[in-house]
Amino acid sequence: MTSREGLLVRPAALAVEMAGELTPVLLDVRWRLGGPPGIESYREGHLPGAVFVDLDRDLAGPPGPGGRHPLPDPAAFQAAMRAAGVSQHRPVVVYDDRDATAAARGWWLLRYLGHENVRVLDGGYQAWLAGGLPVTAGLPVSGDPGAAAGDFTARPGHMPVLDAAGAGSMARTGLLLDARAGERYRGEHEPVDPVAGHIPGAVSAPTAGNIGPDGTFLSQAELAARFAALGAGPDTTVGAYCGSGVAAAHEVLALALAGVPAALYVGSWSNWITDPARPVATGG
Repeated sequence: MTSREGLLVRPAALAVEMAGELTPVLLDVRWRLGGPPGIESYREGHLPGAVFVDLDRDLAGPPGPGGRHPLPDPAAFQAAMRAAGVSQHRPVVVYDDRDATAAARGWWLLRYLGHENVRVLDGGYQAWLAGGLPVTAGLPVSGDPGAAAGDFTARPGHMPVLDAAGAGSMARTGLLLDARAGERYRGEHEPVDPVAGHIPGAVSAPTAGNIGPDGTFLSQAELAARFAALGAGPDTTVGAYCGSGVAAAHEVLALALAGVPAALYVGSWSNWITDPARPVATGG
């Protein structure tokens, strides 16, 4: 699925689907780097029938040498998704508060692990509210008895990935996009990781540039023009990284909307800097 309709859904269209026979599984993945926990927002209000999925617990493995948000163990991810009601042949819609930064991580992981029908709610919870659509509060959350179990089977390898060596090579021979804010790319400000800077040869492409003022993705033409200006051509291999593989999944989604396939360096900067022999660049 590469069309906008196959990747995103708008609130009004989702509301129609939710009233139909084959209702999508709704996953609430609201999350902020440094908190507060997204479960608090979920309990205050969420889409009817949505199940909360914790990004740190369910969409990543334990932090360590692989980075702050490495790939989860496939069996653990499968169990979490089944507990959330995800089934192999039922569509899934993932949403966060607004700009899809966290939702894209859920989208990417489900696609990587073999689910073929996953979309992101464009504009997230705020767009749903702005449309005057109904919300509910309280439970269920993933793993609660109220969530009907699914039958999803995790099968890794359905999206391209990069390791550190592959990311370094792509920065030299293709196009490696750094999805973090510009000041983090330049090494001027690093609030999370112990080393500041970027992978030599990587190009700064903050995810904020993929989103319009209303929190929805830019049009296909606008995204295609943005990435073309950054060097994404028809014969260019493209990859993306960020601090820990969350915002970079958003970049991969934006690239897909623009018609540009891209690999994700899941370990990203938090993995790159675990080896002091790997080079670090600063500045623009």
